[in-house]
Amino acid sequence: MSAGFFYSYHLGWTRLDAATLLGDLEAEGLRPGHPLTGRTVLVSLDLPSSGARSPVTREQLLSVSGLQRLQEVGFRLWVDEGSDLLVRIRRARSGVVAVEFSVGELPPLVRERAVGAIRRTVGRASVLCIGFVLDRDGATAGTDWDGVVIDGSAHLDAWPDAVAVREEIAARHPQLTVMDSVAISPWKVFGSAVPSL
Repeated sequence: MSAGFFYSYHLGWTRLDAATLLGDLEAEGLRPGHPLTGRTVLVSLDLPSSGARSPVTREQLLSVSGLQRLQEVGFRLWVDEGSDLLVRIRRARSGVVAVEFSVGELPPLVRERAVGAIRRTVGRASVLCIGFVLDRDGATAGTDWDGVVIDGSAHLDAWPDAVAVREEIAARHPQLTVMDSVAISPWKVFGSAVPSL
């Protein structure tokens, strides 16, 4: 599978934000509970035990996803009984939290359904979302996306399908400031996938 991803960046992250995001994702058909068993699992992101799974309740998932005591948390979201994706919620910098969806693990049609659901969910939370990045193939996985979206400073060696940033970040970034964009409030959106967002 490819390393495709959808990253969104949020300010003021709390347990309530995690609950709102999860509820919106569930309304779009992306669920933390397995469709047949109903089990929700946390996924270890630490190198020694990377990928290890621990069953949790919904309340436990919401509690740890608020990042009050942790720097990051990983869990699976199910699109259907055979397709799931890894979600990582982590503290970035400057009070920003990154929510990373590994959509490259999904078959193409399922991936497009998941990408659409994630994008609509991020749009509903746009007051707190300062930007997002969509790269279906993962070609830009090595880019410092925190530096692009949060600081407006990191260099782009390759372009993702779409990158959305606040207007002041676009004006500060040396490459974005000279590129064509589409205004989708509260962001300026750049890239080849903009018409489909």
